[in-house]
Amino acid sequence: MRRIYLDHTATTPLDPRVMEAMRPCFSGTFGNASSVHSYGRDARELLERARGTIAQAVGAEPAEVFFTSGGTEADNLAIMGVMSAVRGREGIVTSSAEHHAVLEPCRHLSENGKDVSFLPVDPYGAVDMDALRLQVGERTALVSIMHANNETGTISAVPAIAGIAHQAGALFHSDAVQSAGKIPLDVRELGVDLMTLSAHKMYGPKGIGALFVRRGAPVDPMLHGGGQERGRRPGTENVPLAVGFAEAFRLAVQEREEESARLRSLRDGLERRVRELFPGIIVNGDPAARLPHILNISFNAAEYSLEGDMLVMNMDLEGIAVTSGSACTSGSLEPSHVIRAMGRDEKTAKATLRFSFGKGNTMDDVGYVAERLKIVIERMLKKRTG
Repeated sequence: MRRIYLDHTATTPLDPRVMEAMRPCFSGTFGNASSVHSYGRDARELLERARGTIAQAVGAEPAEVFFTSGGTEADNLAIMGVMSAVRGREGIVTSSAEHHAVLEPCRHLSENGKDVSFLPVDPYGAVDMDALRLQVGERTALVSIMHANNETGTISAVPAIAGIAHQAGALFHSDAVQSAGKIPLDVRELGVDLMTLSAHKMYGPKGIGALFVRRGAPVDPMLHGGGQERGRRPGTENVPLAVGFAEAFRLAVQEREEESARLRSLRDGLERRVRELFPGIIVNGDPAARLPHILNISFNAAEYSLEGDMLVMNMDLEGIAVTSGSACTSGSLEPSHVIRAMGRDEKTAKATLRFSFGKGNTMDDVGYVAERLKIVIERMLKKRTG
């Protein structure tokens, strides 16, 4: 059976060039980067070179980049760390369509006495700016809004959001896990105080991420141990993964313009086909401000009577890997919280598919996927009526 992977928002395969960059770290340069002898100094040199590469990719200083175990830890460090460090302000403002790595620490803080506001989003999934202006005030310590949504691809107006936060004296954090390597990122132009990154969304290794922390921004550590990462994130540094992260990011930036244009053509090609095949289909996300590789569609329950829970499984039986929402909740029978926040009813939200393209996909895949999707939907509709 032909197999097609269209879930690159969940994870990407490791680029062979990244593996080659990492390989020496597992043998010749294996030292602990905190050791003072030559083995440790050699490892430290690789670690700091990787930090510098990542900093350059986002317009930061190397000392503003802190390695973590991934995007989830970076989000938690940003949110929990700021709320622990800031005195006299108890408020957090976020949106109802954030990744669970932001929503869950916010809920945890809410249950423990912090004042957390979960703002509504518009029909495209972007935060309601009027609600944001009303909610951010003198008690707000932190605003956390993602740069681009991992389910719909909608890109947030980050500089404007940062401006609202700063005007109130609050810090601003943005999860840029999905946008990094796909569209330009510059922490100074965006106005972020903290920004989350992850390697495995850009053909790097799993298990490593980074948090940009603007120089002077108050963030307490969540872990306590050694003094690694300048005390912000203790624990022996994972040099091989840091090297892989840096190489993946370097390649993503180098190839970004050409690859993003190619991905956009694949996404738009599939969107045209599904609109032709399924009148009344809902395309989720901002048509003008959307990541180039994500297509998210919902089958309107008023027109298509589908068992939405079976959509992903039926596509998988056809050899096509897609999902209905974030990989972090793909085992759940609940509809996507993002699609629900955008105003879709529960049945329509359940009948949702997210296609996310990557390096291994071609225009030939587009036609095949559309063809198999048509077969799946017709079979499901027939089963419902028969």
